[in-house]
Amino acid sequence: MSYVVSLKQFDGPLDLLLTLISRAKISITDIFLSEITEQYLSSIEDLSELDMDSASEFLQMAATLLEIKSRALLPIPPRDDEGEESPEEALIRQLQEYKAFKELSQEMQVLEKEAKLLLTKLPEEYPLPPPTFELSGMTLEGLTKAFARVLMRIEAREGEVHEPREVRRDSYTMHNCMSRIQTRVRKSDVMFSELFEGAPGKDEVISVFLALLELLKLGRVKITQKHVYDDIRVRKSA
Repeated sequence: MSYVVSLKQFDGPLDLLLTLISRAKISITDIFLSEITEQYLSSIEDLSELDMDSASEFLQMAATLLEIKSRALLPIPPRDDEGEESPEEALIRQLQEYKAFKELSQEMQVLEKEAKLLLTKLPEEYPLPPPTFELSGMTLEGLTKAFARVLMRIEAREGEVHEPREVRRDSYTMHNCMSRIQTRVRKSDVMFSELFEGAPGKDEVISVFLALLELLKLGRVKITQKHVYDDIRVRKSA
């Protein structure tokens, strides 16, 4: 049976040999007992469509096939080195390796086509897990009670009779209070009651308390309390 072959369709002589073997439905190890050599020589009769480098590869394979076929007609001399490959063994090994790589590349092409059908999202689009903060030996209720006790002390002081004095009104922002707390804990641990100096007003207490909650949420500070109603220790996160 004759085949119409265009050499440009093949990636080298090994690819052409594998195609001829597949069409003949024989094993790679049986190529030297078949008409594959004649079919290969017939396929490369017209090398004008190839460049010199590609044509030389096909011609070199043709020479190898002819050498192997001529060796089959002669008595086989004893080998000097048992570990040395014969031309037949070398060609069969190359064909088997090329076939394995070709099959693997075809499987990867299938995976590539399937991957193009998938919809993916960039990592930054996934929501991050909520931040965690440590409340060792206490609860949020304990922190709220500590805040309430500070307010009670302020209200008690405001009920006392004081001599007239000049009071300068301070404005407190969340950012300033957060910076003040972080500056204090950066040096050493500080008690919650020590975050207020002098006679703080309600606006300062509320601002500092909210700033502390924000720092806890961001994981920049940690708080601990040994016993119920004890003062709360604020320290820098590790």
